[in-house]
Amino acid sequence: MESIFFSGLNLPDLNALCIGNMGEALGIVFTEIGPDYLKATMPVKASNKQPFGLLHGGASVALAETIASVAANSVFHPDEKMYAVGLEINANHIKSATSGIVEATCKPLQLGRKISVWEIRITNEAGSLVCMSRMTAAILQRK
Repeated sequence: MESIFFSGLNLPDLNALCIGNMGEALGIVFTEIGPDYLKATMPVKASNKQPFGLLHGGASVALAETIASVAANSVFHPDEKMYAVGLEINANHIKSATSGIVEATCKPLQLGRKISVWEIRITNEAGSLVCMSRMTAAILQRK
């Protein structure tokens, strides 16, 4: 299968995108680039838990939006005049996580000229589904 992402995409560059922003604060690390998916991890730590000791749903959504936004923009070469911005995101929190690392896998459901839709599955270390999210991105042209 040919990759949907531009050919120069690499993990060091993806991880550099997380420095100095919410990605770094949450500990998000990109771990794998596949032909039609990206993977990233996030530790379950005190700063991203809700008051009852569970992974905060907002942290799961932040992980989902981070990986989907990066994926949506990675289908374009940096020199192209196209870019993607999040338009809508939703999440279903299926199972709680209290420790360890969660992993997000992001795949496209639709790659269009005006919108793209991305599915993000967040699992725990045992492989159980923690959160299922979907993000729609608007495809815009740089001026």
